[in-house]
Amino acid sequence: MSSSTASKNWTARLRKSTLESMEPEDLLPDTQPAYVASWIYVFGVLTIAALVMLIATGLVLTLEGPAWWHVSSVGHFWNSMHLWSVELFFVFMVVHLWGKFWMAAWRGKRTATWVTGVIAFMTSIVTALTGYLIQTNFDSQWIATEAKDGFNAMGIGAFFNTLNTGQAILLHVALLPLVVGVIVVWHILLVRRKGVVPPIDNDATIEGGAF
Repeated sequence: MSSSTASKNWTARLRKSTLESMEPEDLLPDTQPAYVASWIYVFGVLTIAALVMLIATGLVLTLEGPAWWHVSSVGHFWNSMHLWSVELFFVFMVVHLWGKFWMAAWRGKRTATWVTGVIAFMTSIVTALTGYLIQTNFDSQWIATEAKDGFNAMGIGAFFNTLNTGQAILLHVALLPLVVGVIVVWHILLVRRKGVVPPIDNDATIEGGAF
């Protein structure tokens, strides 16, 4: 295969734009700039940790169906773990988002990193909504009926019926977590490729700042 033909191959272009553009030192660095020791850089990792925990606890909740945890002490435990994982996930993500906003994290050709983070946040909100819809209790019924009016007003009620519990379960368990996971992985790869954004008053070209 000629080089011109290979350049038109989508797999070759994808490999060149991902794997071939990233060194092993970028994917698994053993040093970081000194400014990463600041607490504001911790919340990104905490968000990922909370995401892993909520996915794990969510998988446990799916083992016995969508309502078993209402009548099981074990189910109450895992449901509580899932709830607090979600709460911490959003707390950490919001702090991370605002921290990077005030740091102007899109500097240094990091626009794609910023955009994928924002998309991950917005997708997580929709995922959380579907989680509220599948609680199979009065809260979920109330939220579903109120949300249905809002979606109908926006003209998308025919595509996303909040009163359809089966549809909400499919979205919450199968589709949306996959979407969030892919975006988060993409976001992490961009961070590794471009590096963490330095503070505004810090020149990233200054050497001797690794720890």
